[in-house]
Amino acid sequence: MKLSDIADNAGARKKRMRVGRGIGSGKGKTSGRGGKGQTARSGVRIKGFEGGQMPMHRRLPKRGFNNIFALDFVEINLDRIQQAIDAKKLDAGSVINAESLVKSGALRRAKDGVRLLGRGELTAKINIEVHGASKSAIAAVEKAGGTVKLLAPAKDEGEAA
Repeated sequence: MKLSDIADNAGARKKRMRVGRGIGSGKGKTSGRGGKGQTARSGVRIKGFEGGQMPMHRRLPKRGFNNIFALDFVEINLDRIQQAIDAKKLDAGSVINAESLVKSGALRRAKDGVRLLGRGELTAKINIEVHGASKSAIAAVEKAGGTVKLLAPAKDEGEAA
């Protein structure tokens, strides 16, 4: 075996098609672009053009708007927290917050804050700090003997206080 004997598998590398190189190549003359006109030229193509008829995207009414200030909360249910406590990933004795939930693996990331929802049963007495909670979630935590502290959403660094 010599260095010059090393070769790729047969058919592993394919040569690119060179267009406009004669009729025998199969991609000569118009280079696969058809006849004349705008679509044969480079860099120009009318997307959404319907031959002068009012295009579909202009016929339909505009709806709604996108709120750029909307906060994106991560939702977590009570049963997910109870699972993490049972698996000894969360300590029910200490304060449970977004950071501890991410650290335990119950959440992947905190985003703009955590919202607690009331699905499932909670048996452990927990003290939890979240940015939002449903009425049923608060009732279930307090029934188990715990407390829910609602935090203000985190402000951006660029925003004046």
